[in-house]
Amino acid sequence: MNTHTAIFDRWIRKGFVEINSELEKLYWQQADKANVEGIGETLKEQLALEGNALIINLLAEGNTDEGFDSAFDLLGNVGLFMAACRRHEITEPSRESASPLVEASALAMHIGASIGVTPRFATAHLTTHNKAVNGIYKRFTDLADEKLFIDYNTQGILAYKRASDALLKIVPLGISHPLCGELLKVVKHALIDVIESNNALYEQLDTERFFNCVRPYYKPYRVGKEIYRGANAGDFAGINVIDMLLGVCSANEPSYSQMLVDKFLYMMPEDQQILREAMRIQSFMDDFLQAQHYKNTDWFKSHATLFIQVCKLHGDTAIGHHNQLVEKFIAQPSKNMQEQHMSKVTASGPPLHVLLDSLEKLRDRRACAKRADIQTRFDDLNTLKQWV
Repeated sequence: MNTHTAIFDRWIRKGFVEINSELEKLYWQQADKANVEGIGETLKEQLALEGNALIINLLAEGNTDEGFDSAFDLLGNVGLFMAACRRHEITEPSRESASPLVEASALAMHIGASIGVTPRFATAHLTTHNKAVNGIYKRFTDLADEKLFIDYNTQGILAYKRASDALLKIVPLGISHPLCGELLKVVKHALIDVIESNNALYEQLDTERFFNCVRPYYKPYRVGKEIYRGANAGDFAGINVIDMLLGVCSANEPSYSQMLVDKFLYMMPEDQQILREAMRIQSFMDDFLQAQHYKNTDWFKSHATLFIQVCKLHGDTAIGHHNQLVEKFIAQPSKNMQEQHMSKVTASGPPLHVLLDSLEKLRDRRACAKRADIQTRFDDLNTLKQWV
């Protein structure tokens, strides 16, 4: 196929990766590895010229109405190009009132609006909806650490999805149904898979390489006049479905509901629908607490025990993510960063100390930790433990 879409896709998979990889080699040779100014200007010009030329053809072609999958894939390719331009500071939101990538912005906004997602690349483009060709999927660079990061992120997301799917299957059956226990076992094993995948990532990923060569591609960038935050590994419904069905987080808690609102358009449309439905379901934590009069029955003791184990595992994934990934790969390396780069550290927009505070609170809600300043399910979970 030699359509404009196919030609652009081939460039993203080959020429685009080659240019980014060459630029990363140049940045890596510096004492200040975070600096990109005045480095590899010829390569940056090549990236912008080649990408824009291909996108102009696509914009002229218009909406070919080839279905959601094709449109979403194309949006990802445009988004990868725009994110790379942001990484290399061909574009930089703080110095612009509108993106200089006019054609890319127009195409991204057109596609995003037509399929109901944010007009930039999202997590799904590099993980669950990243089609491999001859065994190789789309990436920014050929760096081993980027592949490692995407591989284990995808594994973790798929395991979270298995856990959330199993929890959703319990809803129409109820907590006393004989198969509730079997489904909770599925959740338990899936969360163990998340922990194992995350641990492998923490052990194998090189901190400096991630911080300097992988993370910068996930920064916020402008599409048209608006700045859109970077893609986040949590931009899928599964992890929040688990939060709410277990009852460790609540959709009516202001900071948590704000997070859900902020991430809706960064998810696949089917995930958006799943999340909306989950927000209306009473949690299993409340179901078990309201079933106190059954606490001496065999089914209650068996299912509540599994439920408590699942809550513990979900908390462990949150603790591991925050204490290892966030602390080791973002917070600590940022302490050695030169001051002029600090405002550009996070992918989600707010300053690092604000982001870390919100992530700590989310971690402790998921872990049902005892805290005086925020509401957690510490006491309720302890009540269930006493009953079984």
